[in-house]
Amino acid sequence: MVDAAVLAGCRSCERGAQQRLYELSHRQVYRLMVRMVGLQDATDVTQQVFLQVFRKIDQFAGHSKFETWLYRLASNEALQHLRKGRRWKFQPLTQEPVSRHASEEDRNENKELIERALSKIEPELRAIFVLREIEGLTYREIAEAIEIPEGTVGSRLNRARRELQQHLADLGWEP
Repeated sequence: MVDAAVLAGCRSCERGAQQRLYELSHRQVYRLMVRMVGLQDATDVTQQVFLQVFRKIDQFAGHSKFETWLYRLASNEALQHLRKGRRWKFQPLTQEPVSRHASEEDRNENKELIERALSKIEPELRAIFVLREIEGLTYREIAEAIEIPEGTVGSRLNRARRELQQHLADLGWEP
């Protein structure tokens, strides 16, 4: 968790505070970027997110958790990256096995299928799905991060799940 002292230091452009904020937050942002823009572009977009964070830190008013504000910036940066025409290039993740009981080969195959299916979902739905199912944000936090009504989060999440399920079936996945 990023505390008030770190945020105050960042507002004063203190390098140590900026480094601390980065250390506390970069893994979550990077994970989100891998799923939003792909492994190939995730590092670059993550860097862009933190440049935006340090430029706009004064805009964080504290009405929500810092992490929610950070996810909003990160999601917007990922969507902007995708809109610029740089398409998501599929790269399977090398961690986060699907099941502890499946063989390594089965886990890798399932993981690849899930990542391929996830890549076929439109970016806005993918962002909501990743923020909820992988990052564990609440509907309210997602609504604040994506800047949509909380009820819309639920409907779009359901749509993302249905589309993911359909894409998985199209790819031959068997539960």
